Order: sequence, then C-alpha cells, then structure tokens
Amino acid sequence: MTENNDFFEIDFLDVETAKSGDSITIRTRVGGIETVSVVDGGYAECGQKIIDHIKKYYGSVPTIQHVVLTHPDGDHAAGLKTVLEEYPVERLWMNRPWLYATTLLPNYPTYNSLKALESRLKKKYPHVAELEKIALSMGVLIEEAFQGNVIGNFTVMSPTFNNFINLILKDDDKAEEFEETASVRFDKYLLELAKSAISYVSSIWGHENLPEKDTSPRNEMTIVQYGKIAGKKILLTGDVGREGLQTVIDYAPSVGLDLPGIDRFQVPHHGSRRNVSSEILNQLLGPVKSETESQQTHFTAVISSAAKDVHHPKKAVVRAMIHRGAKVVTTEGHDVRSHMNAPVREGWTSLNGLNYPTEQEE
Repeated sequence: MTENNDFFEIDFLDVETAKSGDSITIRTRVGGIETVSVVDGGYAECGQKIIDHIKKYYGSVPTIQHVVLTHPDGDHAAGLKTVLEEYPVERLWMNRPWLYATTLLPNYPTYNSLKALESRLKKKYPHVAELEKIALSMGVLIEEAFQGNVIGNFTVMSPTFNNFINLILKDDDKAEEFEETASVRFDKYLLELAKSAISYVSSIWGHENLPEKDTSPRNEMTIVQYGKIAGKKILLTGDVGREGLQTVIDYAPSVGLDLPGIDRFQVPHHGSRRNVSSEILNQLLGPVKSETESQQTHFTAVISSAAKDVHHPKKAVVRAMIHRGAKVVTTEGHDVRSHMNAPVREGWTSLNGLNYPTEQEE
C-alpha cells in the first residue's frame, strides 16, 4: 500500500457556546488500515454531536480506537463523557495527576499520606476523575500520553513526564477548591464583561503584538500530537503554550520532523495571544514572508473558536498566521474539514480563509 492510497480527514467540530471549546474527530487510512480517533470533546452538549458525526461521515465504525483528552479543562473534557458512555471505545489517552502522587508527595509538606494527596488531586481535576470512573466502568483501557508515546498514526510531542510533574505543582492553587458563592460568580461575570472592551491599534504589515505573559500551567499540560499522513505534516496543539511548543520543536528531529514546515496546524487555545510568540512561530512555520509572497498558501491554520466568543481568535494571531503564508479558517458557525485523498463528502465545500486584519490588539 503506497502513500498515495493513504488518506486523512480531520474534522474540527463547531463548539458553539459563549466561550470556545475544542472537539476533533479523525479518520485515517495508513497502509490499508483505517483508524478513527477523537481528540477532545468540547462541552457536555457536544458529546452527542461527536457520535452523530462519526456515524454519518465515517461509515460503519464498530469502535473508536483512540480518544484523547489533551488536558483537564471542561471545554475539552465534558463531551467525552457521553462518547465513552454511548460508543464503544478501545483506548482513552489522558494523564491523571494522582497516579504520580508518590513523586509529588515531597512537595506537599501538609499532606502525610498518598491517599490524601490523591483525593486532593482528583478534586482539583474533576473532569479527568470522572472520565477515569466512566472508562473503568465501561472496560476502556486508559493510557498515559507523554513524549514519545504513539497514538494511532500520531506521536506525542509534549509534555514530557518531568514537565508534567512540574506543571501540576505550578497549577497548585488552593483557592480553586473553594465553593464559589453567587457573589464570586457575579464578580467573575463583571470581569469577563470588562475584558470584552478590547482596544486595537493599526499596524503595518509584518508587525505582531504578542505579549510576553504566558498561558496557564494547565494549558501547558496539553498532549500535543504530530503525524505525517499522505505526505502531509499535521500538528494538533490543543491549548498548549510556548513552553510546550518549544518542547515540540526540540523533539522534532527525534521523529524525523524537519522544521519549519507544518502543512496542517491547529492554532493553540482558540487563537490566544499568550500561547505563541513570533520566535516560536518562525521555528515551527517559517519566518514572516513579504506581503506578495504570503498570498500563495503554504499551509492551513485551523482555529477552534465560537462565533459568540468575542475574545477569540485574536487579530494579532490571525495576522501572525497569514504573515507565514497560512490560509486561516475558524469553526465559527460551521465544522471545518481538513483532508487529503479522503472520500468525497457531499455538501461540503472549501472554506474561504480569513482576511488579513489591518489592526491588532494593543
């Protein structure tokens, strides 16, 4: 079976709520073997959509071979509960912090037992704990996913085990364990409202206003996957930040990935500015091109963002993708299908890329 007979279709499903979420279904054929995977499940209401999508477009699929929870956030995890309960799944890939309580315990001087620390970590990451419970009850094998592990046709590029342990410690915020009162929730609502007042500044071609402040440790926990299928290099990034992307870059030679040059790039964290930098993007995707040169599409950049989400994607990030020759598409109001050599799908047409923003966030 030659490479020309291989195919992939990656569907970035529209998670349409007031905030963006991530949900991806994947079908591949490599060497004559077809594989179906799900990467993240969006919010709870997205679970049934995933199942319906697979049944409608992937044919008679007896099992989903791989389900991946990239990191513990609810906008990635909640929908997977329905998938595990309603559809046969072979393997669930996710990293469970409490499995490493023995390693973590010396950093928790107030805890005198592994059981107490394990309990604390399960409360801190409730979506992961619930998925574990469902998977065990359904007989689904749970696998850890650290750098070098292979998930179907993809290789895990980040995190490393040591990085993951350090990120758990950085993410240790006891305040998150307190039950929120109505007044606290209202204060958070007002804060989000204030954030919606974004100011912009006109910018010349090539300028990228990407702030130095990094994303959260929890986002850096993201399981990043790379695969080369049907001759195309694919990088699925979830909500990973600069630290994780640099880990990907450093590990690339180990999996034969020559950089720069990704053909299908999932833009991290719905197009947030705090997840990328110009330096990182230069290494991954190539340097900023001239305005004329960028008009020739060199790769596709997909952003999982909701139409109602006023905060994503950031104009600065869209600019940064187009600077490097990307066709940028979002999931705002529709699903996005990225494919190569895949079966024809009736009613699906190519999406237009986003226009170049002449302004960006201050």
